[in-house]
Amino acid sequence: MQSIAPKEGDKIFIMKTFSYQGAKTKEISFPLGGIGSGCIGLAGNGQLIDWEIFNKPNKFGRNGFSHFAIKAERDKKVLDARVLQGDVTGPRSGNGNANFGGLGFGVNRETMAGLPHFRKVSFEGEFPFAALTFQEPAFPGRVQMTAFNPFIPLNDADSSIPAAFFSFDVTNTSKKPIDYTVALTTRNPQDKANVNRAMKSGGITLLHQEGTALPADDVKFGDICIGTNSPDSSHQEYWFRGGWFDNLGIWWRNFTSPGPLKNRSYPESSGGNDHASLAARITVPAGKTGTIRFVLAWNYPNQTNYWNPEKKECCGEGCACKPATWRNYYATLFKDSAATVRYCLKNWTRLYSETLRFKETLFASTIPAPVLDAVSANISILKTPTVMRLEDGSLYGFEGCHCGAGCCEGSCQHVWNYAYALPFLFPKLERSMRELEYRYSLGDDGSLAFRLQLPIGRARSAFRPCADGQFGTVMKMYREWKISGDTAWLKKWWPSVKKTIEYAWAPTNADRWDPEKTGVLWGRQHHTLDVELFGPNSWLTGFYLGALKAGAEMADACGDPEAAAEYRRIFAKGKEWTDRHLFNGEYYHQEVKLKDRAQLEQFSTKGPDGKYAAGEAYNAYWNNEHKELKYQILEGSGIDQVLAQWHANLIGLGEIFDPKQTRSALRAIYKYNYKPSMRDYANFCRVFCLEDEAGTVMFDWPAGKYKPMIPMTYAEETMHGFEYQVAVHMIQEGMLKEGLDVVKGVRDRYDGETRNPWNEIECGSNYARSMASYSLLNAFSGFSFNMVNRQIGFNPVHAVNGKFRCFWSLDSAWGDITITPQGAVLQVLHGKLELKSMALSFADKNSTVSASINGRRVACKRIKDIIDFGTVIAIPAGSSLRIKGKLKKR
Repeated sequence: MQSIAPKEGDKIFIMKTFSYQGAKTKEISFPLGGIGSGCIGLAGNGQLIDWEIFNKPNKFGRNGFSHFAIKAERDKKVLDARVLQGDVTGPRSGNGNANFGGLGFGVNRETMAGLPHFRKVSFEGEFPFAALTFQEPAFPGRVQMTAFNPFIPLNDADSSIPAAFFSFDVTNTSKKPIDYTVALTTRNPQDKANVNRAMKSGGITLLHQEGTALPADDVKFGDICIGTNSPDSSHQEYWFRGGWFDNLGIWWRNFTSPGPLKNRSYPESSGGNDHASLAARITVPAGKTGTIRFVLAWNYPNQTNYWNPEKKECCGEGCACKPATWRNYYATLFKDSAATVRYCLKNWTRLYSETLRFKETLFASTIPAPVLDAVSANISILKTPTVMRLEDGSLYGFEGCHCGAGCCEGSCQHVWNYAYALPFLFPKLERSMRELEYRYSLGDDGSLAFRLQLPIGRARSAFRPCADGQFGTVMKMYREWKISGDTAWLKKWWPSVKKTIEYAWAPTNADRWDPEKTGVLWGRQHHTLDVELFGPNSWLTGFYLGALKAGAEMADACGDPEAAAEYRRIFAKGKEWTDRHLFNGEYYHQEVKLKDRAQLEQFSTKGPDGKYAAGEAYNAYWNNEHKELKYQILEGSGIDQVLAQWHANLIGLGEIFDPKQTRSALRAIYKYNYKPSMRDYANFCRVFCLEDEAGTVMFDWPAGKYKPMIPMTYAEETMHGFEYQVAVHMIQEGMLKEGLDVVKGVRDRYDGETRNPWNEIECGSNYARSMASYSLLNAFSGFSFNMVNRQIGFNPVHAVNGKFRCFWSLDSAWGDITITPQGAVLQVLHGKLELKSMALSFADKNSTVSASINGRRVACKRIKDIIDFGTVIAIPAGSSLRIKGKLKKR
């Protein structure tokens, strides 16, 4: 791999502060929530927005006047009081087309923009932490809010808590003590029969908001709770009930009066606009800082398939049959939101410190700023409504989020193919996705439905399998096996995996992928761009080759030598043909008879009238005006043409395509597909990149190459997950500058002003494919792993001042690696790592090595670039493996 030392002043290597101010905070919505629990967005100015806690996305959704506020008092006089947020960032004439509330009615009152607030807010975002600093000359003190939700790799339970954690550090800048009160207000989300009740025990004060109108199994049943562990707290169970603007006006008079809040109680409400406030008070001496903590938790336990309901016949009794429901995983951990708040406050120190350890380890990585930005920002997708956890803890994902619903159901195989964060950070959850696929999406003939249907046990999707999803699943099974080292798990699922591979030539495969076992896909191939390719192409055949190669190794491990031998034979034949026939001397392309409509007949069925229906391939893929097939690539340069090799590099599978041809193809993608500016580029599709922004388009046709009249769908778009994979592949193959250009092009678009840094979009918000960015970590560290053999390795592509440091994670442990020319230190910060050997890149063949754990010498010998420990060594959390030896300079 290429080694490039950063030059002094080279901005791409300077560590980013991840700080946003002024206009750069406009688009920010930082997700606070657990894996599969939904989230609340923390806006760049401190507002609580995007309340996505009700088992579905809720972009732009607010929860009444929910907010934080602060006041300063001395000698029973209020010195100043303000809402803890900055200036409003949205349209000032109003927004939307609602009557009596849209355009022409001013700023939405629920933004609290009409109340005194802070003049300036700076937002520092290092996921999973956000830190906001509030500045106002009239306020006697400095205020910083820190917000987070536990994100602890391998600890999926604590990382799935349905709550948002807030800590306020208030510094008294005056010369006398000041009493500061921070209050959190939330609206009871239940539509009717609201009940708000305060309770105090064990040093914790809670304000629980629920409803009594719905049965516990109703999909809208739920509650929220706010809590603090402050010893000096007060509360107001209900805001004043009135009309017009009464409730907010009375609240502000109550809050800005000296002293604690005075409680107000009402009987159960028939409406749905009851707010409650919880306040915590501290006395801070001059020049000192005090801290107040709050937790906001939610509990909406019942989920249903609202996006694609299962059609059932009524029972015949005249009732309205209820749709099938299931419980969220988090509902098995906590009885209700009050129990969640108690757990969070009692375990705050541990949850905070373990999350901070992960964040600090990740951000200590000596990788370029755009890379760290891309990796850290996109792991936030796991905390959004893109993801849900079923009652047994299994993970299910949409592709992304519409504003009010999940976007594109079913843990879509070919989209989640690109998502590399989960298998390393929470590998148990990734394995649960494979198990769901093989339990519920596998046909008897080996065909895999690429969208899992909910509720579990429902009839699988009848749509044809997709080639990249089918064979990508096989490669992912190989990856999960290597990450975990669990061969018993692999053996359990091997018969299903074997069926998946052999569906390529199954007689029941109506798409005739490879009936002659040539190792090349010839027939109709559905794929992630939502249409079908006809004829051989490296993109999808690469997945097939990867599945064959991975399948052979898994077959060996599972005691199936006949299958292993057959897969290797087919792989060798297919690889040779692909490298020879699908490479045009510069890049890989598609071989298809573009003008031959007859090739569509074998995938079409005639109707009773002897004609093909409009939806049949014979008509659906034929451009009658120009007499050629639609949605094909032909001689175009595709961003995914060698995608399978990217996967293979990351999972240790080895060569799929010829190495020289692969590097040539990547150079062609940079030459043709990467656009330093989109200003003069014609894009007819969705616009994710425009004007002077840089991006890498899906397909381009160099001068002299024929572009079909109706080319591949999305051809002119820039879609981030695809851009990340090709950037990583470039870096893997020594094209460091080019790969960084592509990454920087993506992240420059997400600057807080034009787009939200924690919401990369594709088909909706929080798009799963963007988690391809996690693989940048593995590329920069040259991370290799085979926990079946208890081996890991590192071969970084660059260093800063001769030193490289990077976060790593596997099934049993996570930590970091530090490499210098004098040796390496592997730290285990969580879990326990068991190793037999370790791969490092040594400077010369005569370099001697030694190893120790926490200063205790460990026997080892060097075999080329492998350090063999002779037996399994255990490195528990808090321990370090130190290797001394002359390593290659970076």
